[in-house]
Amino acid sequence: MSVICTCYNHGAYVTESMESVLNQTYRNYELIVVDDGSNDNSVAVIQNYILKHPEITFINLQKNAGICKAFNTAFKISKGDFIIDLAADDLLLPDRLAKGIESFQQLDDHYGVIFSDAEWIDEHGRHLSFHSRKYPHHVIPQGDVYQHLIERYFICSPTMMFRRSVMEKLFGYDETLTYEDFDFWIRSSRIYLYHYDPEVLVKKRKLRNSLSHNQFKLLNRHNYSTYRVCQKILNLNRTSAEHKALHNRILYEIRQSIRTLDFSLAFKYFHLLRNVRANLH
Repeated sequence: MSVICTCYNHGAYVTESMESVLNQTYRNYELIVVDDGSNDNSVAVIQNYILKHPEITFINLQKNAGICKAFNTAFKISKGDFIIDLAADDLLLPDRLAKGIESFQQLDDHYGVIFSDAEWIDEHGRHLSFHSRKYPHHVIPQGDVYQHLIERYFICSPTMMFRRSVMEKLFGYDETLTYEDFDFWIRSSRIYLYHYDPEVLVKKRKLRNSLSHNQFKLLNRHNYSTYRVCQKILNLNRTSAEHKALHNRILYEIRQSIRTLDFSLAFKYFHLLRNVRANLH
C-alpha cells in the first residue's frame, strides 16, 4: 500500500496530513511525500517532521512541475499494490487504508477504483458539511460509471484508492494537463469498474485558493485541461448515449466559457461539438 502525498504551499497543513497517514490502523504501507516547488515553508516543515519519522520518503522537486508530474515522480518509486493520492491539505481518517483494503479483497479484478463519502472542513479544520449532503448515497453510481462521469461530478477526489495496475495501464497522470482527476476518472472508468463506500473515510479541506474555488474565474488555464479531456472522451466513446452525454457536457462548458469571457475556448468547444453531433444517431 502506497500513500503519495503531494504538497504545494501547504506548509500550514502538511504535518497534520502526514500524521493522518502515520495514524492508520492498517500498518503495511509506505508514505511518499513530494513537494512541488513550494515557495512557502513547506519544505522546512516536511524536513523537520521526517527527522522524527525517517520511514517517510521525501522528494523535493525544488521547481514547480505541476500536480500530475509531481505525483508521477513519486509513483515511479512507489511499491504498493494499492495507491492513494493525498493532497497535503487533506486528511485520512484512521481506518481509511484498512477499509479500502477490505473492500478490494471483496471485489474482483474488474474493479480498479474505490471511493467514499467525505467530510468537508475549512482552513481551520472545522466541519462544513458532508459530501453526501449534496450527493446522497442513493444517487451515487457504481460499476460502469464512465457515462455518469461525463455527465456530472459526484466523486470527492481524495477519497479514491486505486489498484497500482490502473495507473500502470494509464501510464500515469497526463503531465500536459494542469489537474488530474477528471482525466483519470474518464480514462480509468473506460477500462475498470468503480465501487462506492458510503462511509466517511477522508476529510477534504476547502481552501480559498484551491483549483475548485478558482475554476470559474476569468481565463482560468485549468478550463483548457477540461477541453483536452473532452477531446479524449470523443475518441473513447462507444455508444450514442455516451456521445449524447458529451454533447450535453460541451454545451455546459460553452456556457461556462462565455460566462468567463473566454471566447477562444468557447470557439474550440463549438468545433468539438460539431464532431460530436456527427456521431449522434
